[in-house]
Amino acid sequence: MKKRTLGRTDLEVSAICLGTMTWGQQNTEAEAHAQLDMALAAGVNFIDTAEMYPVPPVAETCTLTEQYIGNWLHKRGRRDDIVLASKVASRADWLPHIRDGHACLDRANIEQALHGSLKRLRTDYLDLYQLHWPDRATNYFGALGFEAAEETATVPIEDTLRVLADLVAAGKIRHVGLSNETPWGVMEFLRLARLCDLPRMVSVQNPYSLLNRSFEIGLAEVAHQEDCGLLAYSPLGCGVLSGKYLHGAQPAGARITLFERFSRYSNPQADTATEAYVALAREHGLDPAQMALAFVTSRPFLTSNIIGATTQQQLQNNLDSANLELSNEVLAGIETIHVQQPNPAP
Repeated sequence: MKKRTLGRTDLEVSAICLGTMTWGQQNTEAEAHAQLDMALAAGVNFIDTAEMYPVPPVAETCTLTEQYIGNWLHKRGRRDDIVLASKVASRADWLPHIRDGHACLDRANIEQALHGSLKRLRTDYLDLYQLHWPDRATNYFGALGFEAAEETATVPIEDTLRVLADLVAAGKIRHVGLSNETPWGVMEFLRLARLCDLPRMVSVQNPYSLLNRSFEIGLAEVAHQEDCGLLAYSPLGCGVLSGKYLHGAQPAGARITLFERFSRYSNPQADTATEAYVALAREHGLDPAQMALAFVTSRPFLTSNIIGATTQQQLQNNLDSANLELSNEVLAGIETIHVQQPNPAP
C-alpha cells in the first residue's frame, strides 16, 4: 500500500483510508473489527471516524462507531500502528441529540467533544482532529453554489483555532484538519494560522468522485499550493458508481435502498453518467467500482481515499483498487463523459 505525507507533517498515511460511518447502523461490532483487521493486513494505516457516526445520525446509535474502534484498539493493542482521525460536530439544528442541540465550534463544545471521543476510542490522543463542517452558513452537503444570507451568531475562526492550539499543546491532538469546507474557508484558516502562529490545517475532507469533481474548481489548487490535501469521502457516490443501482435496481440492504437521504447520488443525470462510466469500465475489462476508486486515488491533490463497505467482499474489492493504474485511454474516456455530464451529484 502506497503512503503519502499528511500535509506538512511527519506522518505517512496510506493512500486508502478506512471509513467507518456504517458501523453501528449497517455493520455490527464484530463486522467492524473484521474490517479493521482486513484493512490493516492490506497495508492501510489510516482510520477515519467521527463523534456523530454512524450515519444516518440518530440518538440511539450516536457514538457507537467510535466505541467499536476503541474496543478493537483495546483488544488488538495496535494504537501505534494506525493514524487515527475523528471529527467534532458543528452547528446543526438537525442534531438535537449532540450537546442538547447546541453544538458549535467554541471552546466548551470542542473540549467536550474531544474528551468524549478519546474516552470512547480508548486512546490518549488523536493523530488528526477535523472540524466536521463549517460553523458558519455556507455551501456544503450537496450545495454547489454559495448564497449570501444574514449570518446568525457564529464562532470566529480564530477562536476555534485557539482552542485547537491548546489541545495540541496538551498532547491530545497531533494535527488538525477541515471537512466539508470551501476554498475561502480553507484559505482563511491557513491565513489565521500563519498570522497568529496557530495550528495549520493539514487536510480537507470533502466529497470527491466521478459524479462530483467540484473539488477541482477551486480547492484543488489550494490543496496543491498549500499542502492541504484532500481526504476524499463518498468516492463511489454512496455505491452508485459500482453500477448496482442502475435501471432502477434497489438491492436489499444497500445504502440508498435503506436511506432516502442519499438519493442525490441517483438523480437522472447521475444515472446517465454512471451508466456511461460503468460501460467504459467494462469495455476495458475493469470492475466499475475499482475504476472509480482508482481514478480518485490517482489525483495529484489527493492525500487519501476514504473507502467504506458493509461486507468483507466489498471491502476487499475496494482495497484491491489501490493496485490498479488506469491507462491513458481509460482516463481520456473518463474525461469525455465528465465533459458531457459534469458533477451530476454534488
